[in-house]
Amino acid sequence: MKPVNARIAEELGVREAQVAAAVALLDGGATVPFIARYRKENTGGLDDTQLRGLEERLSYLRDLTDRRRVIVESITAQGKMTPALAAALEAADTKARLEDLYLPFRPKRRSKAQTAREAGLEPLAQTLLTRSDRAPEQEARPYVSLERGVPDVEAALEGARAILVERFAEDADLIGRLRTDYWRGGQLVSKVRKGKATEGAKFADYFDWSERIERMPSHRILALFRGEREEVLDIAFAAEGEDSPPAAPGPFERAICHRFGIAARGRPGDAWLLETVRTAWRTKIRAGIKQDLRTRLFERAEDEAVTVFASNLRDLLLAAPAGGRATLGLDPGYRNGVKVAVADPTGRIVAVETTYPHEPQRRWREAVTTLGRLCRLHKVELLAIGNGTASRETERLAAEIIAENPDLKLAKVSVSEAGASVYSASEIAARELPDLDVSHRGAASIARRLQDPLAELVKIDPKSIGVGQYQHDVSETKLSRSLSAVVEDAVNAVGVDVNTASPALLTQVSGLGSTLATRIITHRDANGPFRTRAALKSVPGLGPKTFELAAGFLRIQGGDDPLDASGVHPEAYPIVRRILQATKSDIRVLLGNTAALGGLNPETFVDARFGLPTVRDIFAELEKPGRDPRPAFRTASFQEGVETIGDLKPGMQLEGVVTNVAAFGAFVDVGVHQDGLVHISAMARRRIASPSEVVRVGDVIRVLVLGVDVPRKRIALSMRLDDPIEPAAGAPRPREDRPDPQRDRPDGRANAAPNGPLADALRRAAAAPSRRR
Repeated sequence: MKPVNARIAEELGVREAQVAAAVALLDGGATVPFIARYRKENTGGLDDTQLRGLEERLSYLRDLTDRRRVIVESITAQGKMTPALAAALEAADTKARLEDLYLPFRPKRRSKAQTAREAGLEPLAQTLLTRSDRAPEQEARPYVSLERGVPDVEAALEGARAILVERFAEDADLIGRLRTDYWRGGQLVSKVRKGKATEGAKFADYFDWSERIERMPSHRILALFRGEREEVLDIAFAAEGEDSPPAAPGPFERAICHRFGIAARGRPGDAWLLETVRTAWRTKIRAGIKQDLRTRLFERAEDEAVTVFASNLRDLLLAAPAGGRATLGLDPGYRNGVKVAVADPTGRIVAVETTYPHEPQRRWREAVTTLGRLCRLHKVELLAIGNGTASRETERLAAEIIAENPDLKLAKVSVSEAGASVYSASEIAARELPDLDVSHRGAASIARRLQDPLAELVKIDPKSIGVGQYQHDVSETKLSRSLSAVVEDAVNAVGVDVNTASPALLTQVSGLGSTLATRIITHRDANGPFRTRAALKSVPGLGPKTFELAAGFLRIQGGDDPLDASGVHPEAYPIVRRILQATKSDIRVLLGNTAALGGLNPETFVDARFGLPTVRDIFAELEKPGRDPRPAFRTASFQEGVETIGDLKPGMQLEGVVTNVAAFGAFVDVGVHQDGLVHISAMARRRIASPSEVVRVGDVIRVLVLGVDVPRKRIALSMRLDDPIEPAAGAPRPREDRPDPQRDRPDGRANAAPNGPLADALRRAAAAPSRRR
């Protein structure tokens, strides 16, 4: 097998030297954000996405190497290692292949084959396999022995068959081929369990379903497995010819025969060997392959679900911040009232309130007056309204407040409140807002996530933010590892103000972690704001290596050195000083001075330590110091009078916010307490492989209402605003790429899915290979 670095380089399409440099940095304790940002010369400019892929493959291949070593040692200790086996083990490039090769040598429970070998029947099995011209009964008679536990010819033949069945089932090359053939030609079939049709109505689409295994999308795999887990569906795997009659062996049995030279040629032993092949396939090999396929299907679906979740989370974390503007957060509710919290421009909560404008108390005027007074008192600019229960009614309340206070120039914005309740009851919230009631902490979170989504959302478990696809069906470890990487990359891409950041935000900075984040805040509280990055070295436990990894991502606004507010790493300050000498300028004059910088050649400042990529990054930072990579702030305007799903009519054009992107489409909040679905086939006029090619979480888009199913709470939308509302007669019906109708949402809102009667309005894609039976 190729060396690890060479294999990763080939997979990533980069040079082996780039991989070797990145691996050395990772092994030396460097973080992915640090390597991507400040070690471009070493890695040839590998970005964070490539480095994350490299890191994951490195871990897998090293685990593979460790497992290979254990297996080689085990087989060698058994005295069964051969040159051919050693070569095969060395060439194994996946864990599955490695385990296939190890299977015959793996310590196992006592089997019929083992008992037969101990009874001396191994030579009989070998003879029957290689000498089909001999009659099995005659060959078996010499092996009959009461002392060895072989009372008759039938018992001897049964033992020989057990030995051959095990041999067939443990042939790594054969099993690998059969597994591949079944994957390519097999189908997954689901049926509703008897008496479960009503109880499991949410899985009705899969009550009688079959589909080619290799073509199944991830969301459907996870939906089917969930239906099985909830005891609504029975799932089976089927392939053509797997249950062929004895007289005509199917393709899988023929493959076994071919592998071991077995054929029906009228010889005395042929029939017995064919029956042995049949037994091996039906009692042992097939079951193992189906279990392997089940695992492979789930892992593929899991990987895609984790990828979708990570992509959505990244977009949400890097959504446009409203910035330092006083914001009034409204957490809507009926009986328990609308909880209110005012955040000043720095995010500090300066006032809280509870009003009861809606049913049953209906103290509308009192709420308008009270909230108007709060807005005036605290110079509020934005009204952040949680998008849960009673949100549209609360939007009307906000509109009246704005109308009655025209001089304040207020603006109302709908904000996703997913995860706000989780934050409210968290230990982080208790430490940050100890004097607030749990209910008011939710309003505070809503206000602050509008000001800075990244700074607020890092305080919440990513799995509770609600931008995933079947997140409760995938591996907790795999999901957490992926999401943690996304959070780390997002935080470091933006940078952190060390004098205002929360512990949760500082924890995500390259090289820090929770312990050092706490120590930084303790030092800050005791000694006042940090005036320079160098002052961070006085924090207990923050040594040279940690400073190297973290300093470039920490910002000090208004400090002694303007460069400390930029993304220029302190190690590169000498380059800046040389630039100042060349321009005969002061740093405060040079920052943002595009004209002065434009007259310089970056190559002039390249030296033995800092190459052209770093120098160009320094120039970019000097031109736009502390630049924020996030987009400009923009909000959606929900249509007045459209507040419930019943208000929607086909043909309406509405503005909405993308709340989630899945493999089959994008969910859009149009202000009716129920997200609609833009199916992937209705997102663009060209064929797209993934919805993420067109939209991201947080995008404000305009959509056309294609259809509404009020009883099932489903809304079909299109981003092609001139789409016909009714499908053309005889139009092809593509496959129904449906999510599970009860997708996991922390806020409890079900989402639209493209099925049921309204699905006819959005089926525009080409016919798919899946079929109803």
